[in-house]
Amino acid sequence: MVALTINTNLASLNSQRVLELSRSQLGRSITRLATGVKISGASDGVAELALSESIRSDVRALQQGSRNLNDGLALIRTAEAALNDISGTFIRLRELASQAANGTVGDTERQTINLEYQSLLAELDRISNSTSFRDTILLDGTLAKSASEHLVLQVGVDSTSDNQIDLNNELDLTQVSRAAFNLEDSNVTSQGAAFLALNDLTSSIDTLIEIRSRAGSTQIRLTSALNNLNSQIENLTGAVSTIRDADIAEELAALTKNQILVQAGAAMLGQANLIPQAVLTLFEGIQ
Repeated sequence: MVALTINTNLASLNSQRVLELSRSQLGRSITRLATGVKISGASDGVAELALSESIRSDVRALQQGSRNLNDGLALIRTAEAALNDISGTFIRLRELASQAANGTVGDTERQTINLEYQSLLAELDRISNSTSFRDTILLDGTLAKSASEHLVLQVGVDSTSDNQIDLNNELDLTQVSRAAFNLEDSNVTSQGAAFLALNDLTSSIDTLIEIRSRAGSTQIRLTSALNNLNSQIENLTGAVSTIRDADIAEELAALTKNQILVQAGAAMLGQANLIPQAVLTLFEGIQ
């Protein structure tokens, strides 16, 4: 049997406690529906918060890695465009050397052919010295394996070799210039010189094909790495969503329940506060 007291109303205190709990749960439901997340602080789940923050950090790092790979691809495309122009230049140089090597061509004609020949060699050096990507000259040997400093793409969450791609090792983009192809003194002013030019240009074209092949294979690797990275980002983002995001249907149901509990709690608190008044009935009839 519960004692009937005036100074302490246990029923009211209990109703207040339950009402505050219901209000707290109602506030949490409203916050989750307003923000769309169920884990916004450590109080919502320490383990879940730690896991989601760790994954979110990885996702941000991988997203930057994806941007870094896109930069690497843009660099290679820039270099490849220049190499394609140089390839066209070599083809024309070889055509001119073949023309000058023909015995029916006179010395005067060879002098005229040599003017274009030398102009194209100068253009070769111009392309080599001017092709750049964000202040990095691409065809001067900066991206060769032998370079003192290597251009490394950061594509993962840490600095281990598995999360980096060394473009110098992949591309080995040696210097592409007149000097690099031993064409500094090349000319077609005589038939003999034209024969030598033909040999040098054949070797140069073969070397250029090797360089372009490495650029192409590196581009394929970066594209594959980018696709893999984007897949990781998608899966990890889904994992974060599972942990952090609120289930709207579930939260709406919880909101309705908590609203009813608050209303019921408020009503019961009002009833509990009336209990001490029952003591007055004991004094009825007492004079």
